[in-house]
Amino acid sequence: MAQGEQKTRIVLGTATPGGGFPAYGWPYAEALNATDPTLAIEPINTKGSNENVVSLDQGKLDLGLVTGEVTYEAINGLGRPRANNLRIINATYSQAGMFMVKADSPCRGISDLKGKSIAWGAASSGFIVLARYVMDGLGLDMKEDFEAHLLEKAGDGPPMVLDGRAAAMWGGGVGWPPFMAIAKGPAGARFIAPSAEEIKRIQAKHAFLKQTTMPAGSYPGQTGPINSVGSWPFVLARASLPDDVAYRLAKALHKGHAALCKKLDQAQESTLENTLAAAPRQDLIHTGVLRYMREAGLLR
Repeated sequence: MAQGEQKTRIVLGTATPGGGFPAYGWPYAEALNATDPTLAIEPINTKGSNENVVSLDQGKLDLGLVTGEVTYEAINGLGRPRANNLRIINATYSQAGMFMVKADSPCRGISDLKGKSIAWGAASSGFIVLARYVMDGLGLDMKEDFEAHLLEKAGDGPPMVLDGRAAAMWGGGVGWPPFMAIAKGPAGARFIAPSAEEIKRIQAKHAFLKQTTMPAGSYPGQTGPINSVGSWPFVLARASLPDDVAYRLAKALHKGHAALCKKLDQAQESTLENTLAAAPRQDLIHTGVLRYMREAGLLR
């Protein structure tokens, strides 16, 4: 982070090209920079959540987009060293995991996809972590029970589904670019998500996963809501990000929210109120953000 021409340069790690985090990160930066001209947020492509967590914890990034599952593992030291240098700036949008298949696919449930070729997403993406938990909750292994394809970048998945190399792609979230690309294909598309009974089984084993609903009309041809499990991704900061910078980020998001929503539908959920609700613990929210929340009357 550097001061120059009265602007504070802030590097924001997103993910691989073609995925949801770059689609969020660039409009987010544009809207906040326009709302507060002293901010100069610069989004960059990274390998995704897992890389962003490490870079933030080591102080190599100012901000990074990270899925809820990877955040959960990092702050609790599950399967990785505990990350102590992470703080929340804001929650982004609720994100539930599901498969997309072409509309003419014979597969109707997750069990129908067993043994089939699946484009799971970018290898370092948080979606892979979510897939691992969801499949584990169903007594399945994403690599053993499926023909698994871990991709270089999320944008590599849609062509595999469209040309038949993959039976389905895993992902989630409203307006996720890979799903949109498949849905707009000549055959159309539909979703395969856990059933109500499967959701109960998943949550019984992994209680931190929350049931979420993707509204009808989120994608072309999607006539009804889709229930699944998932969590809230976050814009995380290194804990050493100065309080005044975190305060300005929170204020710019709050004041510029309407402008951000004009750029990106899923940003409707990117509010400080939702951030308070989605944060695993309040002390994980950056102190500069908490200061603005109190000033804005959102927190006592």
